[in-house]
Amino acid sequence: MAAETQTPPIRFGIIGCARVARTVSRAITLAPNAVISAVASRSIEKASLFAKANNFPPEAKIYGSYEALLDDPDIDAVYLPLPTSLHVKWAVVVAQKKKHLLMEKPVALNVAEFDVIAKACEDNGVQFMDGTMWVHNLRTAKMREFLSDSERFGQLKAIHSCFSFTGHPDFLKNDIRVKPDLDGLGALGDTGWYCVRSILWANDYELPKTVVALHGPVLNEAGVILSCGASLHWDDGRIATFFCSFLSNLTMDITAIGTKGTLNLHDFVIPFQNKEASFIVNSKCVFNETVTSWVPIPSAHTVTTDIPQEVCMVREFSRLVGDVKMVQSLS
Repeated sequence: MAAETQTPPIRFGIIGCARVARTVSRAITLAPNAVISAVASRSIEKASLFAKANNFPPEAKIYGSYEALLDDPDIDAVYLPLPTSLHVKWAVVVAQKKKHLLMEKPVALNVAEFDVIAKACEDNGVQFMDGTMWVHNLRTAKMREFLSDSERFGQLKAIHSCFSFTGHPDFLKNDIRVKPDLDGLGALGDTGWYCVRSILWANDYELPKTVVALHGPVLNEAGVILSCGASLHWDDGRIATFFCSFLSNLTMDITAIGTKGTLNLHDFVIPFQNKEASFIVNSKCVFNETVTSWVPIPSAHTVTTDIPQEVCMVREFSRLVGDVKMVQSLS
């Protein structure tokens, strides 16, 4: 019997040496269907140091320009962690070079820019994925099962999401996320991205009818958002709120409320533990006869996994890329 044909791993090139690229490069190394083939920076010395610090394989290529990496025929996919202001330019070039694209969020500064990116990927037949890791966690699938259970959860009525952390003085002065020419969306584009994603996820990605900014956003001297919130409203009465901030204690909460049940978790963006994640549900809870306790008591559910959520993301992206490559090879 002939041996089963193994699909070659997807060969990644990394453009830029941002801090988050350390996490994703490790995830590429751990994913069973991916491999790091190259890294590029505008400084070849910086690229070389990044590769060494993150234990890149010795055969990984080091480039001193983004263009050189994109011209490499041995690269299947590109991970792009550049500042948001550079996304539309380089994402289009990546697509035109027929490289599949895994891109950091926020994916663009506005809808018009994202439409350009999406069209470039579609026109060139390449896979696109944003780098939102938590949606690939096995816990997320289990939470979806609860939200979809008409007997335990019922119909979604409201969801509230919060992601904040306290930026230290150097962060608030020098980080790209507070610079209008680099990541001009500030906290809304960074932590707010996750809040909005969680709200849309809970609503099966149905867009709201209206969105209202909450009073009192905090801006820095350059006009970049450091803290803000909003409410979202659907025609059938569903509502959502979110709060995102660089000025408040580390918080990553979701509360989804249905007609029969409630879902709570406090670490939705990054789990408290790398390979274990929990959430709390209550269903059809009432007060006891003396109104001194709940019946039944809400229950905690723990989901374990052999690989962390960022590796799940890379694995899924690589699977999709492999499928695209196979279809293209048959056409």
